Amino acid sequence: MQPIIQVQDLSKTYDSGFTALHEVNLEIQRGEIFALLGPNGAGKTTLISIVCGIVNPTQGTVSADGHDIVTAYRAARSKIGLVPQELSTDAFESVWATVSFSRGLFGKAPDPGYIEQLLRQLSLWDKRDAKIRELSGGMKRRVMIAKALSHQPDILFLDEPTAGVDVELRRDMWEMVRELRERGVTIILTTHYIEEAEEMADRIGVINKGQLILVEEKDALMAKLGEKQLNIHLQSPLTELPTGLNGFRLELAEEGQLLIYSYDSQQLGGIASLLKSLNELGLEVKDLHSSESSLEDIFVNLVRGA
Repeated sequence: MQPIIQVQDLSKTYDSGFTALHEVNLEIQRGEIFALLGPNGAGKTTLISIVCGIVNPTQGTVSADGHDIVTAYRAARSKIGLVPQELSTDAFESVWATVSFSRGLFGKAPDPGYIEQLLRQLSLWDKRDAKIRELSGGMKRRVMIAKALSHQPDILFLDEPTAGVDVELRRDMWEMVRELRERGVTIILTTHYIEEAEEMADRIGVINKGQLILVEEKDALMAKLGEKQLNIHLQSPLTELPTGLNGFRLELAEEGQLLIYSYDSQQLGGIASLLKSLNELGLEVKDLHSSESSLEDIFVNLVRGA
């Protein structure tokens, strides 16, 4: 099956000489949730803006559902909904009018039933006649989402969609994301809340300094790069690690009463060997506790190493 979004050799250099993107290649599959992670200034918003036709690329090509975003702009853009970081809408229009107008911009026939369903789903129905300027920041964010979905796009970009919003909206939004994915909509999101990407995404992309440094299925990424730790609490403290434990990645902590053993998912057999060595050295274990790296830990380590 052809990817719904194809990015090939994409670069963007601004007139100032700053290169925001450098030879990015990316394919996004139809119906997946793809999370794009990166620190501030990494190029996330620039990449989204190019795909959505807001910023022109310096070189490279991008297609949305088979339509080139430059040579077939209207066809490509009609496939895409965008919820930008910044709140930007007509302050003096009503919620109903601004969402309906957004649908019309994409050449879609009026569909009051769909607009009503959308506003109800986003808890905006009671505010349908309110002016945008009368709404709270969270409600304005809901309107931006409604506008992005007004023309029933096949691709939805969410650029930091939950930044500065309340817990209720965040929960409602992710419920809607799941429902959209079930209907076949492809979701691409950027977020600073890495736990959201860990919970929601099928695949993860990490971008840093304008370069895409990794694209991986979330579960495979966690298995490959997620480091596990076994905390071993000892009955009696150690002043130093015995030479018999030199073959293990161990750290002595808590004034010698804690051994921290670091290992990856391919080294599960090392735990048995370690416990056997502890027993042979006469070291009594009081308690064991295991943990593993979160996606945030992995992300921080990737960016540091880039």
